[in-house]
Amino acid sequence: MLTILGFVMIATFLVLIMMKKMSPMGALVLIPALFCVLVGKGAHLGDYVLDGVGDLAPTAAMLMFAIIYFGVMIDVGLFDPIVRLILRFCKADPMRVVVGTAILAAIVSLDGDGSTTFMITVSAMVPLYRRLKMSLVVMTGVAATANGVMNTLPWGGPTARAATALKVDATDIFVPMIPALAVGLLFVIALAYGLGLRERKRLGVLTLDDVTAGDPEQVLVGAGTGGKGTKGTKGAKGGKAGRTSGGVGSGTGGPAAGAPDAPDAPGVSDDDEFKGLDPHRATLRPKLYWFNAALTVALLTLMIMETLPIPVLFLLAAAIALTVNFPHMPDQKARIAAHAENVVNVSGMVFAAAVFTGVLTGTGMVEHMARWLVDGVPEGMGPHMALVTGVLSLPLTYFMSNDGFYFGIVPILAEAGAAHGVSAVEIARASIAGQALHMSSPLVPAVYVLVGMAKVEFGDHTRFTVKWAALTSLVVLAAALAFGII
Repeated sequence: MLTILGFVMIATFLVLIMMKKMSPMGALVLIPALFCVLVGKGAHLGDYVLDGVGDLAPTAAMLMFAIIYFGVMIDVGLFDPIVRLILRFCKADPMRVVVGTAILAAIVSLDGDGSTTFMITVSAMVPLYRRLKMSLVVMTGVAATANGVMNTLPWGGPTARAATALKVDATDIFVPMIPALAVGLLFVIALAYGLGLRERKRLGVLTLDDVTAGDPEQVLVGAGTGGKGTKGTKGAKGGKAGRTSGGVGSGTGGPAAGAPDAPDAPGVSDDDEFKGLDPHRATLRPKLYWFNAALTVALLTLMIMETLPIPVLFLLAAAIALTVNFPHMPDQKARIAAHAENVVNVSGMVFAAAVFTGVLTGTGMVEHMARWLVDGVPEGMGPHMALVTGVLSLPLTYFMSNDGFYFGIVPILAEAGAAHGVSAVEIARASIAGQALHMSSPLVPAVYVLVGMAKVEFGDHTRFTVKWAALTSLVVLAAALAFGII
């Protein structure tokens, strides 16, 4: 019964948010509370919620101070050179913009932290997407999938968990998987290319003279900037894209005539005021650029070395960044207030997710669901338990936390594999194949940073991304099999 109710609860949650019948925060709280009562454990709801909150409180604290830290770094201009570099590559071609999103997300993911990746990627790319009227869901989907592949780095979390759970060396897991993961990353770039072509077909190719012949930063300036107009070339639908009048910031070349509006671009209306990374904004601190760069490198280095808990590192780094860059108290308050909306939205979603995970775990539903899936593996599949583990990693890491999967389920799969001569390290390698899908799970706090900063509905992101992320995970798994890694 708990197995059935667990699956029904998850399905109800996903259907309601994708149909936009409930907000993610409301669904994360009310749906598990209802099902907790249905399983006859309503009296223990408070305990389950507090347990879940206790487990996720460090994550919420980390996200809160990470948002402030990287928000300040964006304000002071640390990432402006990256923006300029991406702009020079992307120009005004939607295909290049989407491919640039995948490449940027993959590069920034080297720090091993999804929240950092999403904050930098969204801040750099949202101005271009809005300026060109591109689908923001394409951006969130590509960024999440690229980050999911890179999340398998030994310092990213899943690989370390698998190594700890099965008592094998993390290097023995990750290094042999590099060819398969490289294939997965190439697939993400190819996917971005295909999605970019679709956006190009819908919008046409625009020519921004200020990007190709002038200052590429001008495309990021808000409304009212002077400069040459933006001219649209012929769109794929046979018409011509709209021609802007006035400056670069005063308008955008519209979609090709007859082209439908983007079905995947919620939350951005045509009359939204465009606000980008103004190269003349008052918060820039060019004289402190190398200090901020050194502080960020030191922060990421200490994170990788695990010198201190990550929430503590971000707390200290945020305090230093605010104090040095904005020594006057009113300026510090203004910077905190500027990022308060993201902090509240993300932290609130994390604590709402704590209700969901607390009920799933506390009632025993997640354990019964996992056991049902494992017990459902045919006896004849025993010698192929690595493949079974890889396939199961997709749904299980989507509906469970990484801790629950790697410490609760993977050891069971490893025991079953050992009985048929399948080594623990093969099971561990296969278990990280589903990370591309995992990074869009409603139980991953970082995904709320992504959709929150991009102002995309979580249901829209889920509906668009899940199929591509699952396909990417299967490509990684297939490559691992083809190369004889598992």
